[in-house]
Amino acid sequence: MTTTSPETTPSPTSSSQGRAAPVVALAAGIAILVSSEFLPAGVLPTMARDLGISEGTAGLAVAATAIAGAATAPTIAMILPRMDRRTLLVGLLVAAAVANLAVAISPGFIVLLLGRLVLGAAIAGYWSFAFAVGTYASPGRDHVISTSIALGVTVATIVGLPLGSLLADGPGWRWGFAAAAVLSLVSAAALARALPPVPAHPSAGLTMMRQALRNPRLVAGVVLVVVVVLGNFVAYPFIRIAISATSPGDGMWMLALWGLGGLFGNLAAGRFAHRLRVVVTVAPLLLAGGLVLTFLAESTPVMALAMIVWGFGFNLVPVGTQLWVTRVEPERTESALALQVTAFQIAITLGAALGGAVLDEYGVGRVLLIGAVGAVIAAAGFGAVRVPRG
Repeated sequence: MTTTSPETTPSPTSSSQGRAAPVVALAAGIAILVSSEFLPAGVLPTMARDLGISEGTAGLAVAATAIAGAATAPTIAMILPRMDRRTLLVGLLVAAAVANLAVAISPGFIVLLLGRLVLGAAIAGYWSFAFAVGTYASPGRDHVISTSIALGVTVATIVGLPLGSLLADGPGWRWGFAAAAVLSLVSAAALARALPPVPAHPSAGLTMMRQALRNPRLVAGVVLVVVVVLGNFVAYPFIRIAISATSPGDGMWMLALWGLGGLFGNLAAGRFAHRLRVVVTVAPLLLAGGLVLTFLAESTPVMALAMIVWGFGFNLVPVGTQLWVTRVEPERTESALALQVTAFQIAITLGAALGGAVLDEYGVGRVLLIGAVGAVIAAAGFGAVRVPRG
């Protein structure tokens, strides 16, 4: 896999501690960024009251982040094609700190919305470049880097929502964003220390993106990523509603089981990275199985099993598809990963909107089944596309 300039090939770090530091720093950065993304969901009612806006309007703070990310991921390399990638990642974490601080002190909705847009750009840019930077700093550890980054995302999804709720009930919702700003700066400093300089690929930017888009397998894979992620996020925003139908008093425990399944899904995707076609085919099938089990559950034990299967299946997807797009487009990984991130952000936005419309009209059961159908379609598609050997 080519992720560096031909003129500059990195030398492997001699010590295991030195090899681990860049991976840990990259994973910590994405965990902080994604935790920041999910914070509003846990403080929405309190935040809306404080700013004097409706909860529906406050909900745009979540959607704006994904929309900004979808627009930023494929374009940031075109705007900054020659910038050292370590400098770029550090700058994105600093931008996230400024964005979170703006939300923490926002006097009204406009400032909050602007902060969330900046955060969305920072998340998308960081996620797009982190894998290639990691493979430069720690060559030959692709699956470890991908798994670590996805693990950071999983930790964020588990921690972000409960932490936001806890702060909203305690010292106040603004303190959560203030803490995220401080942690973003700490992460930026750690990343600057852990990473070596990482030069941009010679063809980075518009040229690389054009060449990547000429790869039909990559384009097909990106479309399938949209389908499987949409299948999840049609249903995931309403997971508490689905749980409450069977286990109304066990919401937090069920979400913890979803996160536990997700943790093992991340690890399994890295463990079986040498069988990528199998991973990206089985993952949507497991996701579909979890959604159907959630629909059919009539007891707490069955719902618990459904949460584990759902979490396991979906969290195979970020690692598996990240490795998949870099396998089918090994010479232009920055563009391939930017397209994967864009696919995620578009699918999250569309999925939540579609799921909300279906929920209001037909109920959560129909939402779960639509998500399962999308996942099965994605599994069939990935199974039909050949993946080059690593």
